[in-house]
Amino acid sequence: PKRTYGSRDDKPFDRERKPFDRDRKPYDSDRPKRAFDSDRPKRVYTPREDKPFDSEETPFDAENAPVEVERTKRKYTRREDKPVDADNQSSESENKPYEGEKRRKLFGEDHAERPQRDYRPKAEEYIPKPRRRKAVDEVGIRLNKFISNSGVCSRREADDYITAGLVSVNGQIITELGTKIQASDDVRFNGERLKGEEKVYILMNKPKDFVTTLSDPNAEKTVMDLIAGNCPQRVYPVGRLDKSTTGVLLLTNDGEMTEKLSHPSNMSKKIYHVFLDKNLSGSDFKALLDGIELEDGLINADSLSYIDEDKTQVGLELHSGRNRVVRRMFEHLGYRVKKLDRVFFAGLTKKNLRRGQWRFLTEQEVAMLRMGAFE
Repeated sequence: PKRTYGSRDDKPFDRERKPFDRDRKPYDSDRPKRAFDSDRPKRVYTPREDKPFDSEETPFDAENAPVEVERTKRKYTRREDKPVDADNQSSESENKPYEGEKRRKLFGEDHAERPQRDYRPKAEEYIPKPRRRKAVDEVGIRLNKFISNSGVCSRREADDYITAGLVSVNGQIITELGTKIQASDDVRFNGERLKGEEKVYILMNKPKDFVTTLSDPNAEKTVMDLIAGNCPQRVYPVGRLDKSTTGVLLLTNDGEMTEKLSHPSNMSKKIYHVFLDKNLSGSDFKALLDGIELEDGLINADSLSYIDEDKTQVGLELHSGRNRVVRRMFEHLGYRVKKLDRVFFAGLTKKNLRRGQWRFLTEQEVAMLRMGAFE
C-alpha cells in the first residue's frame, strides 16, 4: 500500500531526538591540531614598492659584448642541377629524366585526344523512295479551284455552277467535276472571262445602315461603297451582319478562306457587345448559358458576362453562324436589342479602326487565318 502523508501542521515536533550512536571517525588523528586561539603574533606584510632591491646592477661592458656573427645565406640549386646520389636513388629514377614542372590538365581538356566511341546503334542508310511521275492529265489545276481563286464563289458553289453548265473552257461547256485546266486556258463564267486574281483580305469596322448583301437591289448603301476605288479586286463579305449591326467584318476574294470561316463545322469564334432595353435577370442569364429552343433548333451562349456591372449590357460569345441569332435569342426571352456590336471575329478585332474605316490584313494575320488559329 502507498504511504499516506499528513499535513505539516499535524506532525508533532515535541518528541525526543534519538542520539547518534555511530562513532565519529577521527579526522587526521596523527596530525596535531592547531590552536587557533594561540597568542602567536601575526606576520606583518609590507607593499612591494617599499621592498629594497638587494642585487647589484652590473654595468654594460661594450668591449666584452658578444659580437654578432653574420651568417651566409644558403644557396639553393634547381632540381636538374642537383647531383644525384647513386647510393640512395633507385634504378627507375636513375634512368628517368627530369621533365620540369607539369601543368595539371583541366577536366575534359584531353577529350579530343581520346578516341570517341559511338554507343548508338547504327541506323540503316536512308534511301528515298522513287517518286511516281505525274501523268499528263494530272498536270494543271482543278476547275472549281480556279473559279474559287478568281473570287467568284467557293469551291462547293463552283461545283454547282459547273454541273449547271454555266462554266466554259476554251469555248466548250464543262459539266464534269474534277476537270483540270491550265492557267493559260480561257475560262468563262456566264460568258465573262475569269482571271486568277491576287488574294486580298480586308478588315472593316462596319457602320450602321450598311448592308453586307451585295445582291440586294433595294439596298441604299452597301459595305462595298466604303472601299470603292481603293481595291481593284472584287471582294465579298465573309459571313453576314444585318443592317443595324456594327463591328468587325472581313472581306476577301479568297473563296477557300470564305468557305472555311463561314462553314458551321469550323466554329469560328465571335464575340458581341449587346445593349438591351432592360436589365438581364439572373434566370434569363442562366437560360442563355444552358440553351434555349428557337425555331431552327437549340442554341446556347458559349460565354456570357455583364459589362461594368450594368445589367443592360452584356458580352456574348458564340460559335454559331445562324442568321440574326443573337437578336432572336434575346427576343425569345422578352428583351429588345437596342444596339449590337461585333467586337471579335476569327481572331480579328476592330482595334484602331473607327466606324467605317478599313485596312488590309498583315501577312501574320493572313497566316493565322490559313492555319485555323482563330480561337
